[in-house]
Amino acid sequence: MQHSLFPAKCSKLAGWLLGLLLLLGLQPQLAHATHIRAGDIQSKVDTVAGNPNRIFFKLTLYCNPANPQLQATSILFFGDGTRQESPRASNVPVSTDTNIYTYYFDHTFPGPGSYTVSFVGENRVGDVVNMTGSIGQTFYINSVITIDPTLGRNHSPVLRAPAIDKAGLYKVFLHNPAAYDADGDSLSYKVLYSQQVPGGIPAPPNNSPVPARCTGFVFPADPNLVPGATQVTYPGIPRPTTTPATYTQDVYTGQIMWNAPAKVGYYNVAMTVEEWRRSPGGFKRLIGTVIRDMQIQVLATQNLPPQLTVPADICVQAGQTATLNVTAIDGQSTDTTPTPVTLFAYSGTIPPATFTQTRTGTSVAGTYTWRTDCSNVAKEPYLVVFKAQDSPGTGNPILIDEKPVRITVVGPPPQNLKAVVSGTTGVLSWDPYVCSNASQLLIFRREGCYDYTPGPCDVGLPASAGYTQIGAVPATATTYADNNNGAGLTRGTQYSYRIYAVFPLPAGGSSLVSNQACLQLSGRSALLTNVDVTLPNTTGQITVKWTRPRNDDGSTTFPTPYGYRLSRATGAGPFTQIADVRNSLADTTFVDSGLNTEANQYRYQLVFYRTLTVNGTASELADPAVVASSVRTSLVANGNANTISVNFAYQVPWDNSQQPARIFRRTGTTGAYAPIATVTPGAATGSYVDADPSLQRNQTYCYYVQTVGQYATPVNSAGASIYTNLLNKSQEVCATLRPTPCTPVLSLRVINCDSLAALPQYPAPNQSYQNSLSWTVGSTPAGCQANAAYYRVFRATSAGGPFALLDSTTQLRYLNRLLPQQTYCYQVQAVTATGERSALSNVACQSECVFFLLPNIFTPNGDALNATFRPKTSSPVRRTHVQIFNRWGRKVYESDQHPYIEWQGDGTNGESTGSGPLADGIYYYLAEVQFADSNNTQRVYKGWVELIR
Repeated sequence: MQHSLFPAKCSKLAGWLLGLLLLLGLQPQLAHATHIRAGDIQSKVDTVAGNPNRIFFKLTLYCNPANPQLQATSILFFGDGTRQESPRASNVPVSTDTNIYTYYFDHTFPGPGSYTVSFVGENRVGDVVNMTGSIGQTFYINSVITIDPTLGRNHSPVLRAPAIDKAGLYKVFLHNPAAYDADGDSLSYKVLYSQQVPGGIPAPPNNSPVPARCTGFVFPADPNLVPGATQVTYPGIPRPTTTPATYTQDVYTGQIMWNAPAKVGYYNVAMTVEEWRRSPGGFKRLIGTVIRDMQIQVLATQNLPPQLTVPADICVQAGQTATLNVTAIDGQSTDTTPTPVTLFAYSGTIPPATFTQTRTGTSVAGTYTWRTDCSNVAKEPYLVVFKAQDSPGTGNPILIDEKPVRITVVGPPPQNLKAVVSGTTGVLSWDPYVCSNASQLLIFRREGCYDYTPGPCDVGLPASAGYTQIGAVPATATTYADNNNGAGLTRGTQYSYRIYAVFPLPAGGSSLVSNQACLQLSGRSALLTNVDVTLPNTTGQITVKWTRPRNDDGSTTFPTPYGYRLSRATGAGPFTQIADVRNSLADTTFVDSGLNTEANQYRYQLVFYRTLTVNGTASELADPAVVASSVRTSLVANGNANTISVNFAYQVPWDNSQQPARIFRRTGTTGAYAPIATVTPGAATGSYVDADPSLQRNQTYCYYVQTVGQYATPVNSAGASIYTNLLNKSQEVCATLRPTPCTPVLSLRVINCDSLAALPQYPAPNQSYQNSLSWTVGSTPAGCQANAAYYRVFRATSAGGPFALLDSTTQLRYLNRLLPQQTYCYQVQAVTATGERSALSNVACQSECVFFLLPNIFTPNGDALNATFRPKTSSPVRRTHVQIFNRWGRKVYESDQHPYIEWQGDGTNGESTGSGPLADGIYYYLAEVQFADSNNTQRVYKGWVELIR
């Protein structure tokens, strides 16, 4: 909406305005030859001098070579305000109508940062089906690079497969770019529309081309191209009639499938290859992208594609040879003219890997061979793309079948791990690790021996094996001493150890795990066996029990003084000693009274100490402390579904997961408990849902849980655990089955953006806003109660939260006043008179207003009033790219340096094609505005402005 200060001028300018708006809308191209089909840009950091700011680029274009003088040079825009023109370095024919042109560039950037390196070519080849007037549209691609000293000498992804391909009408089309990252970074893929730069290659000093979607571009399977187009049965016919055609690209492998072309001609489509760098913390950072724009030619044919057979994905140990045997056949039952097939393989591993076609004809075979080494270990697999291509002869297009295979190279396992006992320390040793490029060896331990044989892809250790990492050493180390962080290993306990190697980022990767090495310390420590809640009240009682220790020779005689020290902690708090039992091995029970077991979980720590005399000097020797907690039970009552979830947790040295725990319930707060169920818990928690049909609404039910535990070690001569059937009860806990309130359905009154746009200034100091909320009583979950006593209102600055409690109200509406901004998000929760709370409502967010109102006149005459062309009022803006044209359509000014334009009517700002003050008169603008809202909204504004000095 335009606001003219001089409306009388409108009729006089209507003709000029109409003509220029047509000019801007059509975005006319200069007369350029059309020849570009496809291309991409690849990069790598200077590996010669090691300058991290110096980057080498390779631009690859696929062009129609009808005029060999075209594209003799190409320009790259480096994203730092500079450009470079380089001559064509090579010209390689790949078909009768396509040559590959290659160009090399060398640029030193000013410093760390992210740069968009782009190419604009004039123009695309004509007759591209899925865009309008391709012959008049430029060709745009880019690569985004990140210069950061922490990234090292990074390489961009390399796309090994050609960027042009052919497809058969009504035949499934397959293509894979065969991307490879030399640094081992993760790659992901996204389909992207083809792009152009309206107006052509920017003229100096403008070195920042602004791309846009190609005019009329649609993706190849768009139903508007061929209404009713459907998929075909892969790999040939018959054609289904119910499933629309699709064009997809696998995000992990990059595999493209178009099922199926339904119109002959040339198609262009782009893809974004994203490069992700893993951090030591496991997070991934996007450090670069490569945009490839590729061309597909669809031809009508009776030919059918060959059928390719490849092996499944494999894993190999570094140092082993990866061998992949593939076969293909031409001559499906409906193909009357089978022809010879040629096999290809594309991969970043070639060379040194090789691929050889070992059998020719219409039924062919080939072998891929790669002798791996330790430098190839990586977390991500290597991709090998196999292609089978027929040769139908003149008049028929070549058709292919294509399939990827992934090879993961893992580190070999460390060899000859051994473990011996030295006092209360386990001493490990192993052979020197064969991969010198490994970064560390990780040390793992568990109680009890554990047989585990990993598969070829099973690096490291699965969590289910029960091992815990206890240390890490350099990859060059060959020994490790485990003294349990100075506390010593527990006597009488059997331990199992394993180790494996990890490799440095960015490639990362791990090895297979070593053999296990087991050891057992002689003697036996005192072990806690029971932390049993025997009186579950606010003045409750817990009975703690433990076993007698034994000497290394099995005896139970110890020199005095000796004894047990028992300590207690409330929740996660510190331990306080509560008992010291001296010189009595038989006293292995302690009753701890006066505890609030309803409110708290308690932990106990037991230490057995004894006297050790060496060379006549006596000292105290303490076994490692053993810690065990009480079982803590909690309830979640669902009055809507008439169920009660019983959850329980514990921290104990014995194993509660080998035998079922017992669930007990009673009706009401008095009376006897009855067992109702058993459930096998996990290592630290368990749960059970009581869905007994006899449960009644508004009735109170109480529960407790009894776990049944056992120790893995020590064991008897038959290998069975000595300590089993360790019974421990939780506290009692009660809940009432009341229905929860119904979840509210929230709405937010839309803000009046016109009122904001009419303000003299927006945003302005001390402006405040308000949001009006209202909600209705919902109907979910089933069985909920509609009556709520009040509602809690929550607010956050974004839909993702976090939400904080703002206020409470008994009404079904709320007015949030005096806000510094209008863009807040809200949720509401209903609460009953007895305290039950509903689920949080839907999230309702106030949309940000987007407006940009420009005047029709400005007067840069030196009086400092209305001196620049800028919005009269606007919502916050992040960036504006403005172009100013005179009445003849010549561009006189261009800039993206000022979000609010701030044009002074001359060439002193931004990138002007002229210099000095411009003459009075009418000028026309094209402003591409990116707003600073949460959606980064982008809009284009066109119009005129009068300059009066």
